[in-house]
Amino acid sequence: MRGIILAAGKGSRLNGTAGDKPKCLLRVGGTTLVERQIDTLRATGIDEIAVVVGCQAESVRRTCGAGLHFIENTRFAQTNSLYSLWLARPLLLDGFVVMNCDVLLHPQLLADLVTSRHEDALLLAYGDGPLGDEEMKVQVRRGRVIAMSKTMSADDADGENVGVVRFGADGARRLAELLDARVAAGGLRDWAPRAFDDFAKERPLHAIGTRGYPWTEIDFPEDYHRAINEVLPAIERDAVGRTRPGVAAVTVRTAVRLPASRDGQADRRGTAGDARTDRRDGPLDAELIAVSRGAGE
Repeated sequence: MRGIILAAGKGSRLNGTAGDKPKCLLRVGGTTLVERQIDTLRATGIDEIAVVVGCQAESVRRTCGAGLHFIENTRFAQTNSLYSLWLARPLLLDGFVVMNCDVLLHPQLLADLVTSRHEDALLLAYGDGPLGDEEMKVQVRRGRVIAMSKTMSADDADGENVGVVRFGADGARRLAELLDARVAAGGLRDWAPRAFDDFAKERPLHAIGTRGYPWTEIDFPEDYHRAINEVLPAIERDAVGRTRPGVAAVTVRTAVRLPASRDGQADRRGTAGDARTDRRDGPLDAELIAVSRGAGE
């Protein structure tokens, strides 16, 4: 399985929080978001990693370092994440996990997704909290995604897409065809979840719950401040810790509750309320694991 990181955008909604750098180079705890994602992928055993770059492409390449594959979206200012993923389609066909570069998450979340029995699946933050216009809302029945979009009514949504999705080889080949169709139809500014929604209408796309582990998407300055003040400390307290040389064990403890969100309501992201069953369809699919790593890593 290959890891794909979508890191082409500038992140203009951060209003200077990252200075003149693109969003993926935003520093969280002294490390950039894209470096954290690379480390998290490697910690779960994914060493073949491709990064789709665009804004300040050379600077992003230098930060990421050697041993990665880079695809450049030279049209990043006129396109969106679907087009970036489409550019990477030759690398998708053997199966992959794709991550938005603006997601800070507990490593266990990626481990849950990668080790799930389901070949095609996404991470979903189930929650009863409010969902606004910015959230990519998801509707689920019997553990499967049936619809996802930002324009979905919050009343119809079961949760929010975290921004990390996995496809097995068969699913990846079909998704590549759906990406081709979207781009051919002129959907250059579509979000990648438009293609995931197309996929879910044809084939099972399973929802893997966050189980209360901390995560956040960083779109606005207030998201960044929450990330460094609340989410990162929670991850560092409850993240991957070495138990012996060559092994990284993922421990499960109590999830933290984060402060209020932008609209003053309790934030859904990484709260204890995420560890629940689907209110319609029974228990979520989540496994406890220990992630083995080679001693030389």
